[in-house]
Amino acid sequence: MPTNPHGEVHQQRQVAESFGADAERYDRARPRYPETMVERIVAGSSGKDVLDVGTGTGIAARQFQAIDCQVSGVEPDPRLAELARQFGLAVDVATFEDWDPAGRQYDAVVAAQAWHWVDPVAGAAKTAQILRPGGRLAAFWNVFHFPAEVADAIAEVCQRVMPDAPFDFRAMLTGAMDGYQAFFAKTSDGIREAGGFGEPEQWRFDWEWTYTRDAWLDQMPTLGAFTRLPPDKMAEVLDGAGAAIDAMGGSFTMNYATVAISAVRTGS
Repeated sequence: MPTNPHGEVHQQRQVAESFGADAERYDRARPRYPETMVERIVAGSSGKDVLDVGTGTGIAARQFQAIDCQVSGVEPDPRLAELARQFGLAVDVATFEDWDPAGRQYDAVVAAQAWHWVDPVAGAAKTAQILRPGGRLAAFWNVFHFPAEVADAIAEVCQRVMPDAPFDFRAMLTGAMDGYQAFFAKTSDGIREAGGFGEPEQWRFDWEWTYTRDAWLDQMPTLGAFTRLPPDKMAEVLDGAGAAIDAMGGSFTMNYATVAISAVRTGS
């Protein structure tokens, strides 16, 4: 979820490093990624050595491991990194820009819901240094689109509880793709400016997921707009969102589009 589509998101370090406040919830509640996309990334790379940038608790990393990739991670939040290690993932704690690869080379560098926290030019340039020729950079995001009746109710309570928030909640809930377009453009432009890659491609995978009331309320506090909200305010938001879902019969179907910006390392 974009927290401020008009600013330089990668500089908002307090938000970027706030997701580990409840690492177990984050891992439990956050959506996974389409298997067809994971398979396409690996099939279009030079091999199966994968670096996961902003690995979090290793949600995407475990999906790559499931198709026999050797995966390591870089994660700035030590709380998230520790949980990823408990799942068996090797993780270095650092921002990607400051991370020392120590001569390691990879066949794919991926970033799941995380590349907007990386400087788009510096990140692409560093990726070009650590990818083998024919290796692939793939940054991808899950973009949601709420049913209108749920969006209206949740937006109303969010606006009431967070009147000074720097974004339009309803637009964010029903038109999140518009907010993410800036991320996609900056990612592609950063790859072009850094050099060493072929022309970036944009891939899209549409899917849907049915949430029960409890499942969605479990995920809401892990979104960037809410990770630093005081507990009493978060409780108000969850009460209002829960009432809206109850009014729909206790569940709703979310439409997702997973969008990847991908490019192949050229040269030697």
